[in-house]
Amino acid sequence: MPRRDRERIADMVEATEKIAVRVARGRERFDADEDLQIVLTHLVQVLGEAAARVSEQTTLANPEVPWRALAGMRNRVVHEYFEIDLEILWSAVSREVPALAVRLRAIRDPEGC
Repeated sequence: MPRRDRERIADMVEATEKIAVRVARGRERFDADEDLQIVLTHLVQVLGEAAARVSEQTTLANPEVPWRALAGMRNRVVHEYFEIDLEILWSAVSREVPALAVRLRAIRDPEGC
C-alpha cells in the first residue's frame, strides 16, 4: 500500500529532527567528521524523496514549503554525490531546515497552529 501524504510529511518532520540534533554539534564538528557529513547528506535525501512523492493537492495547498527545491536538492546529492559542496549542505541543514521543520509541523498538526 502506498504511503499517504500524512506519513510522508511525518517522515520529513522526523528527518528535520534528526538533522537538528546533528547540526547542534556545530560547524567545526561537521567540517571534521565525514560520517556526520554522510548522515546529513542522507537525511537531505530523505527529505527530498518524501517531498517529491507528496501529492499535487497537498503541495498546492501548502506553497510555503519549497517542495520542488527539496526534490531538486535530493537529486543533486544522489546524482552528483562526488560534487557535493559542503558549504551549501551546511547552509541548507543549519539555516533552511529549521524553518522547514516549523512549516511541516504546521501541516502535520494543523490543530496546533
